[in-house]
Amino acid sequence: MQRFTALYLALDATPRTLAKQQALEAYFREAPAADVAWAAFFLTGRKLKRLVRARDLRDAALEAASIPEWLFDASYEAAGDVAETIALLLPAGEGRDDRALAVWVEEEIAPLAAMPPDAVLDRLAYAWSVLDRDARFVHLKLITGAFRVGVARQLVERALAAAFDVPIADVAQRLVGDWTPSPAFIEMLRGNALIAAPIRHRPYPFFLAHALEADAATLGDIGDWQIEWKWDGIRAQLVVRDASAALWSRGEALVSEAFPEIVDAARSVPNGTVLDGEVLAWHAGGAHPAPFASLQSRINRKRPGLKVLRDTPVALCVYDVLEHEGRDIRDRTLAERRAVLEALFPHLASTFRLSGVARFSSWGEAAAARAQSRELRAEGLMLKRRDSPYGIGRVRGPWWKWKVDPHTIDAVLVYAQSGHGRRASLFTDYTFAVWEGDALVPFAKAYSGLSNEEIRRVDAWIRAHTLERFGPVRRVEPALVFELAFEGLQVSARHKSGIAVRFPRILRWRTDKVARDADTLEALRSRAAGVLPVARNDV
Repeated sequence: MQRFTALYLALDATPRTLAKQQALEAYFREAPAADVAWAAFFLTGRKLKRLVRARDLRDAALEAASIPEWLFDASYEAAGDVAETIALLLPAGEGRDDRALAVWVEEEIAPLAAMPPDAVLDRLAYAWSVLDRDARFVHLKLITGAFRVGVARQLVERALAAAFDVPIADVAQRLVGDWTPSPAFIEMLRGNALIAAPIRHRPYPFFLAHALEADAATLGDIGDWQIEWKWDGIRAQLVVRDASAALWSRGEALVSEAFPEIVDAARSVPNGTVLDGEVLAWHAGGAHPAPFASLQSRINRKRPGLKVLRDTPVALCVYDVLEHEGRDIRDRTLAERRAVLEALFPHLASTFRLSGVARFSSWGEAAAARAQSRELRAEGLMLKRRDSPYGIGRVRGPWWKWKVDPHTIDAVLVYAQSGHGRRASLFTDYTFAVWEGDALVPFAKAYSGLSNEEIRRVDAWIRAHTLERFGPVRRVEPALVFELAFEGLQVSARHKSGIAVRFPRILRWRTDKVARDADTLEALRSRAAGVLPVARNDV
């Protein structure tokens, strides 16, 4: 645990990517294989689930620190992070336990999930008595599942590849999907052994696009690019191997049971094939996919019932093939992979839809089509170099997403709450409202978009203009106006305002406007009615 704690502190202490990679490489080379496996597990965003109830963790901290609840609550409000709060409140520990990370996880942390509350309290008290403050903090981060240290997954992959002298493409693929941290897994990661069962249906790392912010004409000859509509769905890979299929989401979740019709239709896909595409809600006979909101009824159910399957049918819109006849073809050009895909498609079930290639003679013509994207329920256009291989992660240059400009609206700040982590002492989480007659109706929350200086100014204003307090939330004088951006909106019976917005964020602080200049709920409703219909799960 001490070695892993030192790695955490080193990563947290520097913003420099090279320094982070060097620290990771040193750890991966020097630590025992079991520790490397667990470190890779946590650093790539995985976590142990349902270990300790929040109430039990709080009770253990109150008892160990011998403090009243009000003091814990006040400390938490100041720190904004439960692990940091407890680590700071506890009396000094002995720091005598130098067991390895794997031992700590497997003997002290993972078993907490199956223990009764009294036993949990005892184990936590013991752990905190033998760990120093920094190790306690890391220990608590692993327990709460909030382990974040500013390290991108691709950086972890690069460090592992360098430490093990293995191609990064191999490391990236072997880290995809579900796996159990163990020395055997590290041997597999090194390429020294194979674990057949987990590999059988493992997907490839997803290739992602950057948002295009420059003039598209700067990309050169439009003939060098394959242009497709960008649909709003669930990115997925369908893996067909050993005469069976598995559907994986971009978040590396196995979603086969959520979309059984796609897996059933995979019987028409040749063995040894991996398809990359987008799961879309698509009704029979529809010229275009249904809104993303229609998928909510499918996302929230691991095994959808017959009614859900009937009311919200889905299709896999396929735009790439990554494996063909059992061979990895990601290094072939997009044009070559597209030819393979088009040859496959006449034999596939109707549940699969081939992503159409839009053909334009100029970037100006493409821009005019992009401007009409919402009429097709598309988010814009995807631009992919015809000579590009299928890469790993988000790489600037070969693929671009050229989305339509977001919807915008002016809204009034009505509630504020402090942030978390480094922003725990500032009010950074905001609730916004629009007018309905003479009343302000909250409709969206946002916490990104302001500069650090603007955040400090808004924070000071909130403290000086608070009208009421509800625990950590403050109701403020309705005076500040902000321009919000969002990707879509819909009529929704689940929301008090009757409107649900997608990906709201702050564009700018409208210091030139007063509260009465903000938009109305009626304007939002009219726009929602014109952009997206009522979602089926809302009626």
